[in-house]
Amino acid sequence: MTLKRILCTGRWPVHLFRKLSGAAAGIMLAAAPLSVAQAAAAPPQTIQVSAAQSVDDFYRGRGGAPLWLASNAGDAAQQLVSLLASANVDGLQGDRNVAALNAAIEAAHKGKPKLVAQADQMLSAAFAAYVRDLRSDPGLAIDYVDPQLRPKPPTALAALLEAASAPSLSTYVRDLGWMHPFYGQLRHALVTHAYGSDHERQLLELNLERARALPAGRQRYLVVNAAEQKLYMWDNRQAVDSMRVVVGKVKNPTPMMTAYIRFAALNPYWYVAPDLAAERIAPKVLKQGMKYLDELGYQVLDDWTANPKIIDPKTIDWKAVADGKLEIKIRQLPGPHNSMGRIKFMFPNDAGVYLHDNPERELFEQAARFYSGGCVRLEDAWRLSRWLFGRDLTWEGAATEEPVPLAYPVPVYITYLTALPNGDGGSIAYYDDVYGRDAARLANLQTNGGTVANAAK
Repeated sequence: MTLKRILCTGRWPVHLFRKLSGAAAGIMLAAAPLSVAQAAAAPPQTIQVSAAQSVDDFYRGRGGAPLWLASNAGDAAQQLVSLLASANVDGLQGDRNVAALNAAIEAAHKGKPKLVAQADQMLSAAFAAYVRDLRSDPGLAIDYVDPQLRPKPPTALAALLEAASAPSLSTYVRDLGWMHPFYGQLRHALVTHAYGSDHERQLLELNLERARALPAGRQRYLVVNAAEQKLYMWDNRQAVDSMRVVVGKVKNPTPMMTAYIRFAALNPYWYVAPDLAAERIAPKVLKQGMKYLDELGYQVLDDWTANPKIIDPKTIDWKAVADGKLEIKIRQLPGPHNSMGRIKFMFPNDAGVYLHDNPERELFEQAARFYSGGCVRLEDAWRLSRWLFGRDLTWEGAATEEPVPLAYPVPVYITYLTALPNGDGGSIAYYDDVYGRDAARLANLQTNGGTVANAAK
């Protein structure tokens, strides 16, 4: 059992959600009249292209017509060669056959069809290999709760078909359209030396690694940047909305994690972590008596099962709880004081991390919002619910822990970007390394005699 599992939810809920699947767990909890098939809706399926489908297959499908040297390709070939020449910035091998590509392009200028075809196919092979390497799993400490969200490189055919379908091939290549937009902007800052010190350069390189794990397509998904304490809603390669969030304390950092949000739970319980029961609740009981528990809606339980026995709090040695000598199980009933608020968004995982509402509104006005046990508290949970579900949800009239399944689960990417495009056309914003992940990564590279830029070679 992980520390964060206890801190965020208590022992029973995560254990149970993990055994059941997605919203089916919520259905069991709330006994709502929904079918398991409805609740456990599978993520949208991605069409996989056979690994045998290659550059040759691409040209056979278009009757040998050129892509890079076509009349409408603009300077796409030169843009690609420029990217390949600076591939060391990506942490890839710098020699990507650039000299041979330039020679082939020069020869193709003679206009002979055979030379044009040869140069075009060389460019396509180089492009497909570059996309494959960039879209591979960067090998970072990310918990892929749903393995299908792990970065997976496309086949040569798939990469080329996507490039060929772009409205402007030149723009597609310039912006690295096969990567998340953050990646292209961070890379551009590195290539143009848009940084003020070697340390900033190293931060750009570290965060370029992390950006490789973000999705590249046009689907809907969420990005939570713990370093920035902000959540973004992405659709069609655009951040269409955002909000402030509260994330984990330094001692309980929010992990880097990728998963499908499968359902929302209305009127949730809060399962109090044992250490929080000792730190927060027991001292208040000793000072205010049993009325504190009644006013805040706390119950002492005998276990974390679906139907626990409620224990008389008068029988508890609260001094022993406060001193850490006695561990008890407490949950907080739904209501205006509940620490989960009125809604939480579930992507069942072993760490017990999820997104949830929060009644402590004053926390969102603070510049630094590192207060949770690892979960992500939302500035406006109901705005997020409208974006996810396409309709208004309400806690009024809903049962305790009532599940609302998503027809199509939506991915959430919880990351840690300490260098991020500012959204103003090119500048980079830097955030404090509160969790010490940058420092640890740089120290590890230094110990092993490497640098961020060549770590992936």
